[in-house]
Amino acid sequence: MGRVPKLTRADAVSAVRNPLAFIAGRWTPRPETVRRAALAALVMSVVIVVTGGAVRLTASGLGCPTWPTCTDDSLTTTREMGFHGVVEFGNRMLTYVLCAAVGWAIVAARAQKPWRRSVTRLGWAQFWIVMGNAVLGGIVVLVGLNPYTVAAHFLLSTALIAVATLTWQRTREGDAAPRPLVGKAVQQLVWVLVLASVLLIAVGTVVTGAGPHAGDSSEVYRIPIDWEAVAKLHAVLAWIVVTLTFALWFVLKAVDAPRGPLNRTRDLFVVLLLQGAIGYVQYFTHLPEALVGAHMLGSCLMWIGVLRVLLSLRERPQTSPAVLPPERSAEAALSKA
Repeated sequence: MGRVPKLTRADAVSAVRNPLAFIAGRWTPRPETVRRAALAALVMSVVIVVTGGAVRLTASGLGCPTWPTCTDDSLTTTREMGFHGVVEFGNRMLTYVLCAAVGWAIVAARAQKPWRRSVTRLGWAQFWIVMGNAVLGGIVVLVGLNPYTVAAHFLLSTALIAVATLTWQRTREGDAAPRPLVGKAVQQLVWVLVLASVLLIAVGTVVTGAGPHAGDSSEVYRIPIDWEAVAKLHAVLAWIVVTLTFALWFVLKAVDAPRGPLNRTRDLFVVLLLQGAIGYVQYFTHLPEALVGAHMLGSCLMWIGVLRVLLSLRERPQTSPAVLPPERSAEAALSKA
């Protein structure tokens, strides 16, 4: 192990002024480390959605009746709040875990050599979405779980998943100009698939806002429409997404597309079939909480699958070989000697 340099006063001042640059000057993560950090942020963005769904499905949405504290007199949950307070406060604490994962991705991207500014900016985009959604989550509590704010909270989480997926993809490719792997017609078909998926997710939030799981045992305002009618519209949109995915797979086979787009389309099709099966079973069994939670997880995986199909339509090779820091260059030279 190399000798650790002493921290001077100038180093301390530099660390306070620009901690990311200070870390980058003293640490170079392996490419695998950067990719794993981006993947960890993506996984946590899905976990926070699923646990948020668990809060609603256990009727713990107002387990902490105010925000940013749990009660008027306590920052944390109290014994009197019971099970619901523990669930709601636990979900709030997971936001800090999500922030830590996103922060780790930002630090790793900033310290990578050469520095990829685009990846770092994507990490910061995740951070600001998390902060915005934390505030929106507080508003959801303060307005008594108004279904429109709950829908906005979920849609912003969906945006976070989109940025996290893009960040993870960018850590696995270079910075050269993207080169399309398929023709314009196929790209347009995929964009139609993306738009249909966005509409599917948006209508799903309306089903949630009108459905029986209000998020709390008290009387909570619901969207004043027939939730079963909206659920049927949601199912129609799901079949449209499935049909588009199936058609895309056949088109990709017909044009002899590379394995990447084909494999990503196949993966998406499998996720859609499983998600559809869960959706129909939960509908005909009157929305049991466990299946609704599984359906929320499936929604996240479906969205990630759609984005991976979109991102697989181009490749971005490395512009130049990765630059190793001097100490690693010396190690490499010694290993070759």
